[in-house]
Amino acid sequence: MHDFDSQLRAFGERIEREMLEGQLNFPTVLDLSVRIKTIADDPDSSLDDIAVVVRAEPVLAAKAVRMANSVVMNPYGNPVTGVNDAVRRIGLDSLRCLAFAVAAEQVAQDFRSHTMKLIATGLWMHSVDVACWSHVIARETRAANPDTAMFAGMMVDIGQFFLLARAGEYPALEQDMDRFAEFVSTWHAPVGRAILEVFGMPETILDAFRQEDPLIEAWPPTSLTHTLQIARVATESPNPFDSLLGRGSPSLTDALAGSATEPEALQQMLAEVDSGRRELLASLNG
Repeated sequence: MHDFDSQLRAFGERIEREMLEGQLNFPTVLDLSVRIKTIADDPDSSLDDIAVVVRAEPVLAAKAVRMANSVVMNPYGNPVTGVNDAVRRIGLDSLRCLAFAVAAEQVAQDFRSHTMKLIATGLWMHSVDVACWSHVIARETRAANPDTAMFAGMMVDIGQFFLLARAGEYPALEQDMDRFAEFVSTWHAPVGRAILEVFGMPETILDAFRQEDPLIEAWPPTSLTHTLQIARVATESPNPFDSLLGRGSPSLTDALAGSATEPEALQQMLAEVDSGRRELLASLNG
């Protein structure tokens, strides 16, 4: 346990130092997302320039084409076969969400520890599911831009994802996952906010993350913040850190019990949303 204590202390001191200096050391798996952001921020660049980067990453390229051909993104069924057309079809926010999904999946694959791999895989599945729910809820209710909602949904647990990716440098941390989860619980919010600022998130997304999660009071949602709250409750994939810390969440039906919408109509709407979410989930996971 001595190794655990010393490595946890070293990890905490390193994160604190990087936060104070404003220089978070991003894991290598986020390099692709950073490159896409850099090109997107360049006023002289185009979607074709971004497509060049995507084509160089076979997994991301394949997922982009698959997403572009999903009914959610392509309701008229016009086939998309090339990366350039796929990037244009799905848009920048969806592409950035997809890049983070690929990065999160890579984190899970890179862990040699069975325990850490399970946690990483669970966090990846949770983040992707929240992103999909966010997209289809926003699309069906028009509470927010669907692509922005999907990207924001993928960012909900970015602080946890970052800390988990960096934990690979401290192998002794798997000796006590409950204490590691407490460490992540302490650091993930400030780290997440710092990452969102570094990545230059739009104010609409930053505002959604600045607010504490209040109780969900109604359906349909009326804002991006409200959409993310519902998506986090709706997800069928639990956050593994919440599970380690013994944190539960109400069912979506219970959370929306105070909604003015009739229960039968609400269930019908949720079923329609879930249908679109499942298709989008397949395109992100496939």
